[in-house]
Amino acid sequence: MQAIKCVVVGDGHHSPNVPCILVGTKLDLREDPETIEKLREKRMAPITYPQGLQMAKEINAVRYLECSALTQKGLKNVFDEAIRAVLIPAQPPKRTRKCTIL
Repeated sequence: MQAIKCVVVGDGHHSPNVPCILVGTKLDLREDPETIEKLREKRMAPITYPQGLQMAKEINAVRYLECSALTQKGLKNVFDEAIRAVLIPAQPPKRTRKCTIL
């Protein structure tokens, strides 16, 4: 997850108005017993959906999605959301202005 932060910070600096979508790949391996065992041997675990959402918030991504190229699960949605993020950018939150009388 630290590598994600490094890449995003570098890219966000040069192109701040480009929407970022965080995509968790290899979703099929989250349920694979062999992969889980290999991770356990390294004292690691697959990233959970809530962890992905939290990371997306930390890096100011417009969306967090998961997919598997092997099973095709969520794959079309990743491309659909990428197109949507560019064509219909998120509106910045409206600033409320307070009236101040001096």
